[in-house]
Parts: sequence; structure tokens; C-alpha cells
Amino acid sequence: MTFKTMSTREVGRSLNRVDGPLKVTGQARYTAEFPVIDTVHGYLVGSTIARGRIKRIDTKAAEQAPGVLAVLTHKNAPRMKKSKAFNPGEQSPSAAGTELRILNIKDIHWFGQPVALVVAETQDQAQEAANLIRVEYTDVKAPVLSMEEEKPNAKKPPDVSGEKPKEKQGDAEAAVAAAPYQVDQLYTTPAMNANAIEPHTTLAYWNDDEHLTVYDSTQFIHGIKRLMAEKFSLKPDNVRVLSPFVGGGFGSKGNAWPHVWLTAAAAKVVGRPVKIELPRKDLFYMVGGRSMTEQRVAIGADTDGKLTSIIHTGYTACSDSNMYPEELTLPVRMLYDMPAFWIEQWYTELNMVPNTFMRAPGFSVGSFALESALDELAYQLRMDPVALRFANEPAKDPTKHITFTNRNLKAAYELGAEKFGWDQRDPRPGRRREGEWLIGQGVATATYHVLQRPAKAKVLLFPDGSAVVQSGTHEMGMGTATVQAQHAADQLGLRTEKVRFEYGDTFLPETPVTGGSATTITVAAAVTLACEDVKKQLLKLAQKDKNSPLRGAAYDEVAARKNGLWLLANPLQGETYAAILARHPGVVMEGEGDSKPQLKELRNHKIVSTGSYGAQFCEVRVHADSGEVQVTRWVGVFDCGTILNPKTARSQFLGGITMGIGMALWEETHWDLHTGRIPNASLSEYHVPVAAGLPPIEVHYLDIPDPATPLGAHGIGEIGVTGTPAAIANAIYHATGKRIRSLPITPDKLL
Repeated sequence: MTFKTMSTREVGRSLNRVDGPLKVTGQARYTAEFPVIDTVHGYLVGSTIARGRIKRIDTKAAEQAPGVLAVLTHKNAPRMKKSKAFNPGEQSPSAAGTELRILNIKDIHWFGQPVALVVAETQDQAQEAANLIRVEYTDVKAPVLSMEEEKPNAKKPPDVSGEKPKEKQGDAEAAVAAAPYQVDQLYTTPAMNANAIEPHTTLAYWNDDEHLTVYDSTQFIHGIKRLMAEKFSLKPDNVRVLSPFVGGGFGSKGNAWPHVWLTAAAAKVVGRPVKIELPRKDLFYMVGGRSMTEQRVAIGADTDGKLTSIIHTGYTACSDSNMYPEELTLPVRMLYDMPAFWIEQWYTELNMVPNTFMRAPGFSVGSFALESALDELAYQLRMDPVALRFANEPAKDPTKHITFTNRNLKAAYELGAEKFGWDQRDPRPGRRREGEWLIGQGVATATYHVLQRPAKAKVLLFPDGSAVVQSGTHEMGMGTATVQAQHAADQLGLRTEKVRFEYGDTFLPETPVTGGSATTITVAAAVTLACEDVKKQLLKLAQKDKNSPLRGAAYDEVAARKNGLWLLANPLQGETYAAILARHPGVVMEGEGDSKPQLKELRNHKIVSTGSYGAQFCEVRVHADSGEVQVTRWVGVFDCGTILNPKTARSQFLGGITMGIGMALWEETHWDLHTGRIPNASLSEYHVPVAAGLPPIEVHYLDIPDPATPLGAHGIGEIGVTGTPAAIANAIYHATGKRIRSLPITPDKLL
């Protein structure tokens, strides 16, 4: 029987983040800031080759340097077990970013792979000593670093985020060839790095030989708990991982990179807490990022603009010590009606740092190719790009042919076109100019899948009527603590101010990795069950009490509101939680929730298809002589179910669009294809967006609940990235008449 709740409408309020005051006053402690007594510092030495073996390491000078406590290499590091690389599709995955037993092996798989670790009293002493280590290599071979050259050896991934790597319907090639209008082009995107404000940091200490405590800047404390238990043969419950605040992750902190377990190994050797703070350059060499892609998109259309066929195939690269193929073919599976299609992707193995998911994996790069190709088709047809999308809006999921739970993409486009003034646009390229600047406007569709995973939560209700909600998830700036407090307040009939949300500790109920825009509805489902559990227990207490106005009331006859439980038939009859508990001194009500991903079951049984959508409109200025690009105006409209907190939601949309602008114009990790060295491994050379380079960004959302998801909501952290690079590329074409199919769109490509 369902326990009904009368909402107090805390969800939907535009509240400040509950962790905001701690952050702006400097009281929020990140991993590097925890004052653990007697902490010493570690510094990693990376290999200077990308393929070969260690012949000899000379550590004598480093060992004799001031303040040095230990130097660990493959010769003397504690033996650590192999861990399977992180696979989000597994029920209880480890967090390992690579399967390699780093510092237990001689083999070198990428330039910058850790080959030694210095532990010293201070970080400066550790770094100085690390510079004294000399490494000789043998069996040095030319590294495999070119995806293009490796394409003949490409492999097919076992799955693409749960989807088949190959999907076909009809004869897509023949349908494209027979179409009166055709686009058939290659689009490329480079490797990229996340570069969060907070560098990756780990602090670890051993309470005794069997108990380990780890502070880590991670998106996946429970995965690290399992990883550490595996590496050091510990009982999982003897490992505690804490990550109360995370200064950005964008996916790169969803994995545990070698420094995480090496910190624990060093702490075991020196018998003191050890902290490793990766310098900015090592975030390129020792932390994975987004992999490069090459994509073919071929589209056929009839004279009315109706698509007859889409081909979207492509290659991405992985390391040879993990396998995470960028899911570049995901957007095409969701967006347009296509009678015939061929969707397929492959991956190559290169000698590079193991890659990983980065904000909107697959969808960010896949939407660039697909939405650019659709824009090219619109110009061939002499058809408005928005009208072309309307003409191909599917009635059902394009590949599964099942019903959408909540798809309002057309409404998003209509609102976006109105807010942007799209009807004022001259459709002809290169027609608008202001002095030396060419002006163009572009549009593209944003999309991202909706994910829900299993999770657990606990709710404690105290005699004063306040509540604490606990779940071992993370707060990385997206508003988790705020929204979950709002949600629990609604469930319990409280104000948000009376609810505290605790997170970031493996002593709390288990949750999956914080990623994939899945955290909000994943945790909310568990919180709902935990709140239901508490309310049922409270009602049982009242039912047994002859003095309670709720005596004899059934579950479905009451609602939670006004700090207590009240009869639905008589809203004035009921009592507060404080009143109920006052008759039971010392009792703290505790409820638990263990949610299963109902949405996944609906998909697996091919009942419904769920996704998030949006329309991205932008205006750019391109300097006619220098090729400089400025994005001057942006309107994004998003269809992402219920908006739980407009203020934090807007922040997420703005952040995603900003990251997409950086992806379009600046971000690229360069590789020296001869050595594997990264020549731009710094923020002075790897360019990211800054406030001065951003336009006014106008964000709107439809706020239409999805009946198939918890709270009617979707995740929103990643969809803002998608469609953004394509909208910019399309606007640049409109300004200049030059079609750029390779990111980033730098001035040299426009000259």
C-alpha cells in the first residue's frame, strides 16, 4: 500500500545552496586541507618513455636528500593486488582507472606512468628529491599513439553504455546514395582533460595493519573503499573513505588513479599519514580525460527535408590498460526519425594514460558531429535548421520503436526561437557584418540519457522534529545537499531548514558513482523510501497510543505536513512528530531506504524510452582578418523534467554551456606522436573558458514532470555541454561560409 504524502512544495523553491556559507567563508575543508597530525608528503616520478621496461632506477641521491623518509619503486613497494578497471555497468564496481599494478611492475605503458614515489616531511622536499632520481629503460619501442594508423587494428566494444555497439535497420548506405539530398562527412574531436579547480589529492593513514582511512577528492567513495580492500587484502568494512567536499570532477574523479592506492602504500611503509597532491601537469599524465574521436555522419533526405537514412559510425581511442570507448553514437539513437540507419563504433588501443568519462561522455562529441551534419543538410535543402528538425521529430524512440515518457523538444525549440529572435535571422551565410567582424547565428539540439542506479539512504527523525538524511554520495557543486534536503523536507512535511543532509563518507549508506547526471534521482528514490519507513514507524507508535488523534488511522489515511502526520479527511486532526516522540523519551526514529532502478527495468522490457532534450541558440562574431571567434549571445532551453531548485539548476546549465564553449573553441590535449609527451600540460597552454571570454547566457527550462522518474526529474549536470560545440560551429558557418568539422575551432582553421 502506498503511503501518501502531501507536499509542502519545498521542491521547486529557488534556495541558496546549504553548503554555500561554508565555501564562501573558507570553512569547507577539501581533501588537502584536513589537519591530520604527523602528515608527510608524497611526490610521484613519471616515466619519460611511453613504451618499454625499466632497466635500472638510481634512488641513492633522493634517499639521502633532506627530509626524505622513503623512496618507493617496483623493487621495494608493498605488493598490491591487481584490480579490474572501473566498469559502471557492474553491480559493485571497483574504482580503479587502470588494471596495471603500478609500482609493482617494470613495464611502461604510457609517458608519465608513475615509476617512483618519494615520501618526505614536506612537499617541497619530496619534489626536490624526486628530481634526483635517475631511471634507465630497456626494450624501448616506438609508442602506438596514432588512432589513424591503428584503425586497421580497431576493435568493437562489448557495449556502448548498455547499448549494442552496432545497430542497423534497412540498407542505410543505399538509402543515402539514392536520396536527392546528401551529406557525408568526417568530423573529429581531440583528446581533452577535465582540469577541475581542485587538483586530485589523497590523504591516507593506517589505524593498524587491518584498518585504513582515506580522504580523497573523488566522485566514488564506495568504489575506492572496494578498491583499497582489494589492493591490500582488507575487509571492506575496515576501510573508511571520506570526501566531504569535491572541487569539481567532471568525471575524472569517478576513477581512482594510481596515486590513490600509492598513497596508502606509502603510509604503510613510513607508518605515518601520507598526502599526495598531484601538481597540475600530472593531471594530464596521471589522470585520464576525454579521448579523441573520428566520426562519419552520412544523411540522406528527400525534397521535403524528411530523412531517409542516417549513418553514424566512428572511432575512438582507449589505453591498452583499460577500456572506456567514448560513446559517440548515443545521440543519434535518440533524436530523429530515420527509416534506415547504420550506427556502429570501434576503438583503438594506444600508449596513453587510461582515458575516462568526461562531462557528457559520448553525447558531447557525438552531438557535435550529428548536429553539424544536420546543419549542412539544412543549407543544401535551403531549409531553416529548426524547421528541418521539426520535420524529423519522431513519434517513438528512433531505434527501439517504443514510447517516450516525456519528450518536449519541439516546445523547447519554439521557446528558444522566440527568446533568441530566430525569425530575424537572414538565412544566407556571410551576409551580416559589423566593421571587421562577421556575425553569424547557429542552432543545435542538446540531448542526454536519463540514468537511475541502485542506492541506499537513511533518515533520522529527532524529538525536536528535525531530521538528518544520510547517504554516501557526493557534493561537487551541483547542489546535491540542498536538493536532497528539500526533497526530504517535502516527504516529511518539514521546512528545508529543519533537514540536514550528510554525505561523503563510506560509513553512510552506499550509493554508486556520482556521475552520468544520475545522482539526484538515484539518491532521491532511496530517500523517499527511507522517509516512508520513518513515517510508517511513527504512525505505528501513534496507532498504539490511546491519547493520539491518529489512533487507529491507516497508512493511506494520513499525510505528512506541518511537522507531523495529519488525517487527509480532517486536516486539523493529527499531531507533530515532536508530540508523538515526546511520549517515547529517548527515541530517535530511524528509517532506511534501498532503491532499485525502476527506470532501467522499464527500458529493459522495452516499455518506455526516456531522455533529456534541449535547444541551443547562439550568436558569434568572427574577425575577418585574424579568424578570432567571440561568442556574443546564448539562449538555451531545456526539457529535463521537474526542476527541483531553479537556482542550482540554472548554475548547472550555465556550467555545462560554458564547458561546451571551451570544447568548441579552445580545449585540446596535444600529443607528441613520437614520444607520448604532452607539450601543453598546464593551464597556460591548455586553454579553458574564463569569465571574460563568455557571452551573456540566457537559460530557460520547461519544468514538465516525467511520470517515469523519481520526482519527475532528470539529471541536468551534463546536457548543457551537448549541442553547444555544434551550435557554435554552425554559427561560424553562417558568419563566414566556412564549414569547420574539427574541434577546437581555432583561428588558423578560419584563415
